[in-house]
Amino acid sequence: MGFFDRIWRVIRANINSLISQAEDPEKILEQTVMDMQEDLVQLRQAVAQAIATQKRTERQCSQAKTTAEEWYRRAQLALQKGEERLAREALTRRKSYLETEAAMSAQLEQQAQVVDQLRKNMRKLESKISEAKAKKDLFIARARSAKASEKLNEILGNTSTGGAINAFEQMEDKVMQLEARSQAMAELSANDLEKQFDALESSDDDVDAELAAMKAKMLPGNSD
Repeated sequence: MGFFDRIWRVIRANINSLISQAEDPEKILEQTVMDMQEDLVQLRQAVAQAIATQKRTERQCSQAKTTAEEWYRRAQLALQKGEERLAREALTRRKSYLETEAAMSAQLEQQAQVVDQLRKNMRKLESKISEAKAKKDLFIARARSAKASEKLNEILGNTSTGGAINAFEQMEDKVMQLEARSQAMAELSANDLEKQFDALESSDDDVDAELAAMKAKMLPGNSD
């Protein structure tokens, strides 16, 4: 199992542990992203340390190669001067540095693979964090919406609140009844007033007719 896989398993285990404890989803998501950010910081430090080690090995390898070349030059000089013993000693030293160079070169290959893998893991984690941040905002919005809906349902289902709503509904019925009664009384009053005026108009007509009849009788030649 790779380094990144181990990190991701730990993160998932932490998430499952938090969820099983029924904690606030928003806090869980925020904490998870923070944990991933901390893992990324540690991974970047590991990459930087691996690169620094690789650079140091490169310098040591280069130094061993340079020193081996220097001892070879000295062996040539000693041989030219007729100092065969010194030439042999110089070649022995050169051989030692060449072995060091070879070991360092092999180590560099391994370190290059380690650095390459660490960089891949780092890029994967960065991608996962970006994805997690995008999902976190979406999940937080959904969690807040669900909590608001739950709160609303709780309010609507509350006994005292239900009683208050029923009271308002009853008051609405009473108000509507009062309005209907008031309208009916107004219509009755209007009808009574119309009848009174109709009666007055009818009474005046009768009186006028009777008065005209009396006048007609009083005229000369119309006595009966």
